[in-house]
Amino acid sequence: MILNQYSISKYLMILGVLLVGLLYAAPNLYGEDPSVQVSVRREALREGFEERINQLLTDADLKPKAVEISDNLYLGRLSSLDEQARAVDLLRDALGDDDYIVSPNLAPATPDWLRNLNALPMYLGLDLRGGVHFLLQVDMNTATQQKLEGLQEGLRQFLRENKMHYSGISINNKGLLLRFKEMAVRDAAYEEIHSQYAELELETADAEDSYTISGTLRPTVLEEERKNALSQNISTLRNRVNELGVAEPVIQRQGSDRIVVQLPGVQDTTKAKEILASTATLEYRLVHGTRSDWIAAESNGRVPVDARLYHERNGSPVLLKRSIIVKGDNVVNATSGYDSQNNLPAVFVTLDGKGSSRMSKISGDNIGNLMAVVYIETKVDITEVNGEQKSVTRKKEEVISVATIRDQLSKRFQTTGLEAQEARDLALLLRAGSLSAPMTIIEERTVGPSLGKDNIDKGLLSVQVGVLMVMLFMLFYYRTFGFIADIALTANIVLIVAVLSMLQATLTMPGIAGIVLTVGMAVDANVLIFERIREELRNGNSVQASIHSGYEKAFSTIADANITTLIAAVVLFSFGTGPIKGFAVTLSIGIVTSLFTAIMVTRAIVNLLYGARRVNKLSI
Repeated sequence: MILNQYSISKYLMILGVLLVGLLYAAPNLYGEDPSVQVSVRREALREGFEERINQLLTDADLKPKAVEISDNLYLGRLSSLDEQARAVDLLRDALGDDDYIVSPNLAPATPDWLRNLNALPMYLGLDLRGGVHFLLQVDMNTATQQKLEGLQEGLRQFLRENKMHYSGISINNKGLLLRFKEMAVRDAAYEEIHSQYAELELETADAEDSYTISGTLRPTVLEEERKNALSQNISTLRNRVNELGVAEPVIQRQGSDRIVVQLPGVQDTTKAKEILASTATLEYRLVHGTRSDWIAAESNGRVPVDARLYHERNGSPVLLKRSIIVKGDNVVNATSGYDSQNNLPAVFVTLDGKGSSRMSKISGDNIGNLMAVVYIETKVDITEVNGEQKSVTRKKEEVISVATIRDQLSKRFQTTGLEAQEARDLALLLRAGSLSAPMTIIEERTVGPSLGKDNIDKGLLSVQVGVLMVMLFMLFYYRTFGFIADIALTANIVLIVAVLSMLQATLTMPGIAGIVLTVGMAVDANVLIFERIREELRNGNSVQASIHSGYEKAFSTIADANITTLIAAVVLFSFGTGPIKGFAVTLSIGIVTSLFTAIMVTRAIVNLLYGARRVNKLSI
């Protein structure tokens, strides 16, 4: 039996793993380019917008070093952060905010040939890449008000269906107040409401000309409603930010009514606020009257009580009934595409059960009548007042479609009348859902790229110092075998970076700490092996037998130590949050790669140097 020999296939496998590791770790060496990003809101403006932007930048001596165009998105790579800031200000002033969205970006500088192989750099967390941090306050009073409004509408319908005549239902500071003209009707309503609306605490009161029922939300219901509002807002924000492509955001609850949002890589706080606070939705309403009635209502200002005056995109007035058929809250799914008949941009909407039945009933009862689609967009503009930035909410409501109801509509249908970009944005926001309660930004912090770069430099320095000290110790104490261990240690770091890049994981400062810890653990396996080889040599065994025994007998000890550490890392990942998970991920990857490099890679090198030959002495 020939000791210390690997088959050709095993050498090729090890070499292949190392080459793949080098390939997928390489994108992290290229860094990022400061870039300016412009997206077009309206399809009609798409033609020639690339040439216009390039000309604006060239005239200002800000010619991009590279330009990328995809769909309605322009990305120009610039040479410095200063050029980026100048380009963003220039394009915002020249293009405006209504038709274009201009924002800074950091685009990976990975070469095309690597990107074609799907070799991409790993994500960097907020502490390394920079970005924005927001603390948002959820308006719980509004959440309670919305709950009461829902109960108010439900009680109106409930009383009408049961033919209980009431004189009014109003909302006060404490809850709902129902007024009746007859005591008998009030008492009968009390019994029915008490049995059907368990969330309300009811009290009755008598006056000379009125009999009332006051209903307040039970404390447990009130608390549950607030929890639901917070949870829905977190879910909506997470869906919205994820679909808008912000890499690895942090969105989590803080206390009973606050939400923390961290967006790594986002440089523009104005754009970030738009992402968080802007909404878009649809309302479907029946049309009121005829075109002559619409014109008359706008000219004399007399709008019927049961109608509202809107305008179409061309400025023409249109009267719509106040009663809403369905709205964005009833949408369970929305996708953008094109109408198969006329190839116009469209949003394909799927309604929930309640919205579906209501749309089916009302459209079936109004075949031949007109129905309108109202597009509602709420945006948050950041303005400077007395040197301070303040948020101003701007709401735009316009009729995008007025069409005759030809057939009974049901669960799924399409809406046209939007530009392609508007259709995509609307579908995104409808899918993400609506905010359950309004939110206010009460704290805002920006982590600049320079601070992130400083963190990266310090993190890299800690890794470099740690690796260098370990390498010098191994080289001094184990000589040639120490040099082999140093090669394996370098390969281990490359493989860790490669795996993080392939998984598109996020590297944070705690993650770097995990890598530093892995450096020490990686050579621990080699120390066990090398000491075992020394012990075998002292016992008088041959060089080949000592090498073989050193690797074979130390393996179980190495496996036990690494498995127990891996279990601890899995527990940290399962129960930890944020930075703790980042530490656990890099530690887990480091344990697996260090087992490969410390055992197989070093064994392969030792076999190549000493295997199948006569050796009298080892440099160990």
